[in-house]
Amino acid sequence: MTTRLEAGQAAPAFTLPDQDGKHVSLTDFSGKNVIIYFYPAAMTPGCTTQACDFRDSLASLQAAGYVVLGISKDTPAKLKKFEEKEGLTFPLLSDPDLTVHNAYAAFGEKSMYGKTVQGVIRSTFVVAPDGTLSHALYNVKATGHVASLRTKLGL
Repeated sequence: MTTRLEAGQAAPAFTLPDQDGKHVSLTDFSGKNVIIYFYPAAMTPGCTTQACDFRDSLASLQAAGYVVLGISKDTPAKLKKFEEKEGLTFPLLSDPDLTVHNAYAAFGEKSMYGKTVQGVIRSTFVVAPDGTLSHALYNVKATGHVASLRTKLGL
């Protein structure tokens, strides 16, 4: 199991395709605050709730200087359908081989319905303008997560 990241560590760099097939790199946002959230699967109930919460909070997050990126193992084509179905207005990045999930320790053992399974660990990271992590949050809940995150960020 990959060691979990902590605040103060450098955010692992990545380049992934988004829902339109355009490559997006963390370095594209150098000098900005970036919220990166990992979710198990597009178009599932919890992931839809979480994505729509980010969508609904996006204007205020952007006004406070934050960029939002969602990452899952879904294909760009599935992410495009998710974007269109839910009216999502931020990049959804595709990591089918789990390279970036593993770099952020967002894939591994988790408890699901009382059983230990391997899977995506719903996680959120906030990258400061200098490229270090200001927050590393694991096992977050889909419902209410954005409100909780806004509180942590003082928004």
